[in-house]
Amino acid sequence: MKRHGIEITGVSFSIGDFRMENMNLAVPEGEYLVLTGPNGAGKTVLTKLVCGLFSPLSGGISILGRDVTAEPPWKRRVGYVPQDTPLFPNRGVRGNIEFGLEVAGIGKKERRSDAAEIAGKLGIEGLLDRGVDGLSGGERQKVCLARALVLGPDILILDEPVSAIDEDSRSEICAFLKNEHGKTGVTTIHISHNSDETAMLADRVVRMESGKIL
Repeated sequence: MKRHGIEITGVSFSIGDFRMENMNLAVPEGEYLVLTGPNGAGKTVLTKLVCGLFSPLSGGISILGRDVTAEPPWKRRVGYVPQDTPLFPNRGVRGNIEFGLEVAGIGKKERRSDAAEIAGKLGIEGLLDRGVDGLSGGERQKVCLARALVLGPDILILDEPVSAIDEDSRSEICAFLKNEHGKTGVTTIHISHNSDETAMLADRVVRMESGKIL
C-alpha cells in the first residue's frame, strides 16, 4: 500500500471571512492532483497550509509520513510556485534559480551546475545571465518553476502556474510538467481552472467550495 505524499487531517483555519473546518485530504505518494473550484473556495489557503505559509488552528499535516504541522516552510522540502510569479528583482535569472540552493548552503560550483541543468530542461539556459526585467510572462513562469524544481522537492505545489501566460507557453509548460512528473514521480498539487490543462495533467481531480472538499 502506498504511503501518503500529503495527508491533511482535521485541519481548521480562518482568515478574514474565510473559514475551513475539519479539512481532510490524502494525496498518495506520486499522485498528480489537480485542485479546482470557484474563487474564494480555499484552494490557495489549502496549499499555503501544506507549504507552511499558514498555520492551522487545529489538526495536522504530514508529508511522506512526517508530521510537519509545526515545521517552518524551509524544512518541509516543498517546491512552491505561487500564482503571481514573484521573482527577486535584485537577482538575475541565475540568482533567482539558485536562491534556495544558496540558502541550503550548497557550494557555488554545484549551484551553477544544478541551475544550468534545470534551465536546460525548461529551455531557458540562454536566459541565465539576464536580469528579470523584460522577461515575458512565460519566461518568468519558467524561472519560477526552475527555482522550485532545482531543490529536488518531496512535494510540488503549483498555484495556477500557467493561468496568466499565452497559449503556446501554457502548452509548453504543461507538457514539461507532465514529462517531469513521469520521470520524478513527485507528489503534486496543482490548482487550475482550465479543463484542458486538468485533463492533460491530473491523476485525480478534487473540487473545493466554501472551504470544503466536495
